[in-house]
Amino acid sequence: MTDERHDSTGEASGADHALGAGAITTEGPRARGSGAETVYKALRQEILAMQRAPGSPLDETRLSDHFGMSRTPIREALLRLTADGLVTTLPNRNTIVATIDFSTLPTYFEALCLMYRVTTRGAASRQGDAFMEVIAERQREFSDAVEAQDAFAMIEANREFHVAIAERAGNPYYISFFARLLDEGRRILRLYYSTFDDRLPRRYVEEHEAMIAAIRAGDVAEADRLAIAHGEQIVRQIQDYVARNIENAIAFPDP
Repeated sequence: MTDERHDSTGEASGADHALGAGAITTEGPRARGSGAETVYKALRQEILAMQRAPGSPLDETRLSDHFGMSRTPIREALLRLTADGLVTTLPNRNTIVATIDFSTLPTYFEALCLMYRVTTRGAASRQGDAFMEVIAERQREFSDAVEAQDAFAMIEANREFHVAIAERAGNPYYISFFARLLDEGRRILRLYYSTFDDRLPRRYVEEHEAMIAAIRAGDVAEADRLAIAHGEQIVRQIQDYVARNIENAIAFPDP
């Protein structure tokens, strides 16, 4: 299929040139791959930061103009975002930012708390130092993000910290399932961090440190206790936030 904005030689159309010298171009296979990655990362961050509201449209033509590239890398990026659960294609083939269904939070939280326990217990029961350096590094990244009051970096580092614990536990099914749960919860976590004006309490860093200590010591019971407490307090506070601010939580800012 011929791309709408490029001819068969890969030469950009006049509309592409009109975007100016600073526009992103997509000539050649390598550039197209780079273009898709650029679009994916940019849209993903905007969606997770709530700069693109849940339910807002993602029109290929407008995105093509916005990023200054053909629709092919736009489609590739949207497919990846769909796999991440951040984008939805409607029956009429329109693409939108995935909505947040607050009614599913109880079952989501049940699964999340279970995976906190299973992975942390599994990591503590494993002997040796496998993945401990990675876990410690992810914790440093989380601590730095909290110190910098960088909400997006906090969400990313928190996700990678818990995935690293799951990797130490060693069950690939748990790893993929937990990673998906953490990905699905990023926007809820973003809403929650906003209640602190992105100044996350230090206790979250300390809870992670205690979990690392229990895993390193091989104390399965303590690791389990900490995982239960960690999950329960996050769930409780997010539930309280949603109950108090449900109208504000649903009334997301315009993209």
